[in-house]
Amino acid sequence: MNETLNELSNTYYLDRQNDTESNARSYPRKFPIAIKKAKGSWLEDVEGNKYLDFLCGAGTLALGHNDDQVNQVMISMLTNEVPLHTLDLTTPAKDKFVHTLFSLLPEALQENARIQFCSPSGTDAVDAAIKLCKTATGRSSVIAFGGAYHGMGHGALALTGNLNAKQSVNGLMPDVHFFPYPYSYRCPFGLGGDAGIDAACAIFERTLKDPESGITKPAAVIIEPIQGEGGVIPAPVKFLQTVRRVTKELGIPMIVDEIQCGIGRSGKFFAFEYADIVPDVILCSKAIGGSQPMSVVVYTKELDIWEPGSHAGTFRGNQLAMGAGTVVMERVSDPAFLQEVSEKGNIIVERFQKLKKEVSIIGDIRGKGLMIGIEFVDPKGEIDSIGALPTSGIIAAKVQRECFNNRLIMEKGGRYGSVMRCLCALNVSREDINLMLDICENAIRKVDSDAKA
Repeated sequence: MNETLNELSNTYYLDRQNDTESNARSYPRKFPIAIKKAKGSWLEDVEGNKYLDFLCGAGTLALGHNDDQVNQVMISMLTNEVPLHTLDLTTPAKDKFVHTLFSLLPEALQENARIQFCSPSGTDAVDAAIKLCKTATGRSSVIAFGGAYHGMGHGALALTGNLNAKQSVNGLMPDVHFFPYPYSYRCPFGLGGDAGIDAACAIFERTLKDPESGITKPAAVIIEPIQGEGGVIPAPVKFLQTVRRVTKELGIPMIVDEIQCGIGRSGKFFAFEYADIVPDVILCSKAIGGSQPMSVVVYTKELDIWEPGSHAGTFRGNQLAMGAGTVVMERVSDPAFLQEVSEKGNIIVERFQKLKKEVSIIGDIRGKGLMIGIEFVDPKGEIDSIGALPTSGIIAAKVQRECFNNRLIMEKGGRYGSVMRCLCALNVSREDINLMLDICENAIRKVDSDAKA
């Protein structure tokens, strides 16, 4: 009887998790619950408490938990003896997935595209893309950007800006060079605004064209059109266009990492579309699998010179992900749906912009569509040369904890964990948005009041 009662408590499962799972686990430390049910934008724990989920699998669940249409496609596949695991053998589900995705590519790439299915995680797509570009160019160095997050694999981690995850890991992929990424609020050049963007463009172009730069011609340049873990920082249009122009002039493949910011998250199907560019390589994961594990590399066929078996992955034939992912692509790519994403994002940004004028702990609000970041600052700190207060991960953590105590789940990121991030379902209701805003505003006002005390 006691065992049965224990199994109805979060503590029971959290204690068992603590006894068995790796010390590397992270989310249970912030959100100490055992989830029993999930639907739409809501979670329910084993004790019957309901939580508004504005994390949604770190942006994986584009249509929320257990979307009816997505589930029905998977149920149909399960009940009709569709093969679930096919390595890289083709199937009708795979064919439909590929051609749906290709139809959403820029026109200049559609007729010239190839796709590589990888192991399920986005980090696998990153590693595959680097292998592809090194094979195609015969070169070894790779360019990445400060603040980048490309995954936790050995190669992907080498391309990631955050130092905490790298400090204890020796021998990461060598010959990676980091360039400044425009970040107006905390400009790496201490300039901000257009001057900071111009400086980032200039140093990128001048360095790569300088025979004395010390950097050999790279195999690839990899960039997030909107940095996610780095603090929800959209790349300015001018910067993305400069990176594309320079890489094209120099014959360097440009890889865009759309793993978090793609598949409608930004208000466009791909975030790079804001800059009207055509990259050589596109990385997709998270939402592309329709809630199931999936990662792919889409690239121009000129790079497709690697040999059979040059890249593989046991679970690259996940048919449920292909069926579910096709539903997500068809729904999300609808112009009316994307317009809704932009409009909902504007509602959130406008509310927080208004709140920013009334509290002391919000430094900056930024993003596109439903990929939004709120950067928290220490109001008692010293203003820097361009007018920004110091980041405060402590204040952000207090806001996050206060939100969770009021049944709202949101994740942090950015420098020192100072940025609260919105990664909700793209079809989230306006009612749920307003509830999130009310809970979050109350939490921010409470923490702000404490910070002033």
